[in-house]
Amino acid sequence: MGKPASGSVVVQRERLVEGLRVFAGQYKEFSHRFAAWLGLHSTDALALLEILAAEERGTPLSPARLSGRISLSPGATTALLNRLEEAGHIVRSRESTDRRVVTLRGGTHIQERADVFFGPLAERLDALLEQYPSELLDQFDELLSSLRDAIDAQLVQRNPDA
Repeated sequence: MGKPASGSVVVQRERLVEGLRVFAGQYKEFSHRFAAWLGLHSTDALALLEILAAEERGTPLSPARLSGRISLSPGATTALLNRLEEAGHIVRSRESTDRRVVTLRGGTHIQERADVFFGPLAERLDALLEQYPSELLDQFDELLSSLRDAIDAQLVQRNPDA
């Protein structure tokens, strides 16, 4: 298993994890307010944000990938996507050479609405991050990536009680 962590590492881990937990809660609340602003159920808004973020990264989602990211069954995801598409928030297209693969993209107006809602927060965060050297931010990004990897590795482990 490895040697036990030193007390200072345990304290740092606990502080960092608590800070990330609080940040995640705040972001979730902000997302709920986005949902209310759009008149959507919070799960629909979460899916919409996942679709927009993936599209911005240049890796648009399929319905199956979205289903996994938001922890919904395929049937529930289809119903959700139907609602978003009927409202004009998303478009489903077949862009792959394999015509069975469906790609999810934001509707023509939705990115503008997301920018209006999230723009002030993005500006505030940009101003905050400008106070730190880019090397430190790169290290923090690397740390976050490693933390996600550690959690992913633990998630694939069997339940210790099983």
